[in-house]
Amino acid sequence: MSRPFRFGASMIVPAPAEEWRAKCRRAEELGYDVILVPDHLGMVAPFPALVAAAEATERPRLGTFVLNAGFWNPALLAREVATTDALTGGRLELGLGTGYVRAEHDSAGLPYGSPGERVDHLRHTIEELDRLLGSQELPHSRLRSNGGTPIPRPVQRPRVPLMIGGNGDRMLRLTAEHADIAAFTGARPVPGDTTGRLLPITPDELDERVGRYRESAHGRKEPAELNLLLQMVAITEDREAAVRPLMEHVPGTTVDQALDLPLLLVGPLEQIVDQVLAQRERYGFTYLTVLEPYMEAFAPVMAALRGR
Repeated sequence: MSRPFRFGASMIVPAPAEEWRAKCRRAEELGYDVILVPDHLGMVAPFPALVAAAEATERPRLGTFVLNAGFWNPALLAREVATTDALTGGRLELGLGTGYVRAEHDSAGLPYGSPGERVDHLRHTIEELDRLLGSQELPHSRLRSNGGTPIPRPVQRPRVPLMIGGNGDRMLRLTAEHADIAAFTGARPVPGDTTGRLLPITPDELDERVGRYRESAHGRKEPAELNLLLQMVAITEDREAAVRPLMEHVPGTTVDQALDLPLLLVGPLEQIVDQVLAQRERYGFTYLTVLEPYMEAFAPVMAALRGR
């Protein structure tokens, strides 16, 4: 039996405090289950933004989608995770990835590393977080701060739920070993490019990636929740017109091929609902994330899928 659907909105547009809180409240009003933030320079700092989202809302979970592990020292990240989970009342979901934009590392004065080195660092980060946050107390947590208030520890036990995002073979094995949520982007970096440009993967390629993950995850006690990041949502009768502006970004792809991409939901409402249900059957995706610009457009789809 499939898991119930969950829906997340990834807030990618920075905003002043009141506007930030207002759009988080709007996500809650629309019915989103999770409010998410990315981890890119030029966007909001993830953990303060999630604490502000928690103050403005009551129901949604709050997640990073996903942290760039190369930006973070594991011990300092453990402190951020513990504090944020405590300040949000145990609503945090931690998403982690390797990072894929070299310019951001250069701007921050941090090493970028080879793909293998970035996966190694992510594995080290995950293992350290398990060690630090899985213990009864963080190192030095007996120390007092703020006039005697204990340093916060995570509310959730045995740990804050972990999402890992990535499509490569080593990433899928790491996800199978450690993640509660396996996140698929439906895209891959342009070969040799370090600017963050991505190319969508075809339905058959996504089949192969999900299949590779399932092979690695065989024998797990509890299956992970499978997540897909949607790059566009448009409820329209003119599907071709809606995707034509995207065609310059996917060279060599026809309009029909673009409309078949799993990360695009374009068409009449009933057709989009059928597409999501078919993708759940084919791939197992029950947790769907939309980018903030499509938060309103996806709301009728979300409403139609509840209970399905």
